[in-house]
Amino acid sequence: MADHAAAAVVAHAAHDPNIGSTGLDNRKVGMWAFLGSDCMFFGSLIGTYLAYKGKSISGPLPHQVFDIPLTSYSAALLLASSLTMVLGLSALQESRVKKAAMWLFVTAMLGLHFVLNQVYEFTTFVLHHDLKLSTSLFGSSFFVLTGFHGAHVTGGVIWLLILVMLAMRGKLDARDYTKVEIAGLYWHFVDIVWIAIFTVIYLIP
Repeated sequence: MADHAAAAVVAHAAHDPNIGSTGLDNRKVGMWAFLGSDCMFFGSLIGTYLAYKGKSISGPLPHQVFDIPLTSYSAALLLASSLTMVLGLSALQESRVKKAAMWLFVTAMLGLHFVLNQVYEFTTFVLHHDLKLSTSLFGSSFFVLTGFHGAHVTGGVIWLLILVMLAMRGKLDARDYTKVEIAGLYWHFVDIVWIAIFTVIYLIP
C-alpha cells in the first residue's frame, strides 16, 4: 500500500508541469532567482546608506530621531512572524487547512503591525523632527532603504491574505504546499533583510 502511494507521488511529480528538466520546481527556482536579485538590490541600498553615513551637513541626526524600543518591538514582530509562517506550512503539510489558514493570518497581521509601526515612525520623523526624503543624505538614504523594505513587507502581507482567502474558500490544501512554501521563502527573506537593516541603521552608532 505504501509502495503504491509512493509510486503515485512519483508519477504525479513526473507529470507535474512545474518540474523542470533539472528535477527542481520551476516556481522555486524562479523565487530563488528573484531573492538573489533582491539581495543585490538591498545590498546596494545598505551600501549607499553606509557610504553617506555621517556625511550629512544638516540635521536632524540619527540618534536624535530614532526610537530604538519601537524598532526593537517591530523587529520582534517580524521574528515572531517567521515562526507562525513555519507553523502554517507545517499545518498545511498535515492537511489541517483551517489551522494553516489561522497561522497564515496571524503571520499577515504581525506583518501589518510592523508596517503600521513604520508608518508611525515615518510620520513622527516628518512632523516632529522635520526629517524628509530631501532633508539630508541621511534622510534620503534612510527613507529609501526602509521604505522599500516596508513595501516588500506590504506585498507579503497581501500575498498571505490571498492565501488565507483561498484556504477559507476550500481552494487551498496540502497539494498546494509548494505555493505556500514559496510565499514562506519570500517572507523569511524580508525578515532576514530587516535584521540586517535594523543592525546597520539602528544598532551600529
